[in-house]
Amino acid sequence: MHEFHYDVVTIGGGPAGMAAALSAKDAGAKQVLIIERDRELGGILQQCIHNGFGLRRFDKELTGPGYAHRYIEMVKQAGIDVWLDSTVLSADPGGIITSVSPDKGMRVVTCAATVYSMGCRERTRGAIRIPGSRPAGVLTAGAAQRMVNMEGYSPGRNVVIVGSGDIGLIMARRMSLEGAHVKAVFEIMPYSNGLNRNIVQCLEDFDIPLHLSHSVVAVHGEDHVTGITVAKVDAKLNPIAGTEFDMDCDCLLLSVGLIPENELGRAHALEIDPVTGGAVVDQFRRTNMSGFFAAGNVLHVHDLVDWVSQEAEIAGRSAALHALGKLPKVNVFRSVAAGDGIRYVVPQKLSPPGGRPTVRFFMRATQPMGASVVQLHADGQIVWESNHPVVKPSEMIVADIPWKKIGAAREISFTVAPAPEEPESRDAPQAEEAL
Repeated sequence: MHEFHYDVVTIGGGPAGMAAALSAKDAGAKQVLIIERDRELGGILQQCIHNGFGLRRFDKELTGPGYAHRYIEMVKQAGIDVWLDSTVLSADPGGIITSVSPDKGMRVVTCAATVYSMGCRERTRGAIRIPGSRPAGVLTAGAAQRMVNMEGYSPGRNVVIVGSGDIGLIMARRMSLEGAHVKAVFEIMPYSNGLNRNIVQCLEDFDIPLHLSHSVVAVHGEDHVTGITVAKVDAKLNPIAGTEFDMDCDCLLLSVGLIPENELGRAHALEIDPVTGGAVVDQFRRTNMSGFFAAGNVLHVHDLVDWVSQEAEIAGRSAALHALGKLPKVNVFRSVAAGDGIRYVVPQKLSPPGGRPTVRFFMRATQPMGASVVQLHADGQIVWESNHPVVKPSEMIVADIPWKKIGAAREISFTVAPAPEEPESRDAPQAEEAL
């Protein structure tokens, strides 16, 4: 067994892990390590060969591998150590990390600060309990994406997709481009869970129907899937009797949500937010475990990789300051609540500002709305608000709040509500009466 020491270690070499490592290096950490279990850096980006990445981070539209390549080159230039094909077995309090790899065997790293950046795994068929037989041909959308884009295999020719998450929408387009017939996308909710641009570019542009408020109630086939049974659902998401219909297919792709990979932290009483599935953190992305920080999809599921990188920069900088003994100590926490219309807010707690003029909040709405107003309440008073032309659960709301707005308030919450209708102008011309 080999032992090593670093100032900051990021567990996971995807967009969050690389951004956190670079930020830690820039903030003064001398020895920084990235541990990645895959054969190369980049995480999920390596299989996302479509474009649309980097518009906020680099002011340029890139593919997933193109975005990852930029960060990989920056990691090399910064002199950050990288362990590939290495799985972390444990990350214990005190900064003791144990990993194993086929080539190097077991290695133990001690570090002053650790950044969780392990990303997510996909929710499977078992998690949503689709009835029916258990044939081959039922895959998660992400597994199919890797199979097609990186391994060169096609999972089927007549495809049905369950769930309208972004990966599912993108795979609807990808399978169409590969010559498959994508028959339909079924979504149990009354609204899509993907970005609007993906609905337009991946479904409407390819004439792929999207059926809202529908659920798969049975899977057919013995050795291989041969079809499914679909039914409409009511307001409580229960199937409506008499609305069932069958659809033939040889491939069923599931895009039914992501689960943050927090098993390493759960082993040591990491405080988990039941809504996000990620850690409870303050504005420094500091968890309840001393010396441990979190960023990216392991903290909460993002819609844009650009937000992942920006949030990871916060976590990496904080980890470096902790390693150098410069991060403000935790002495007073203030909780941030998700009020009316808001599903969750990250960070969930606030520590003393530590000289930072603003704090960035990420949040999601509970349901789609048109023109809306997002408001920050401090001790019952509205101290900040922002107008949005459209609010959707699938699109992140990002707010940079000046500390002076929060002040010494003890009760802090965010809400979102429909924007008030503007009164008609008295000087507006009156409509002519019909003749």
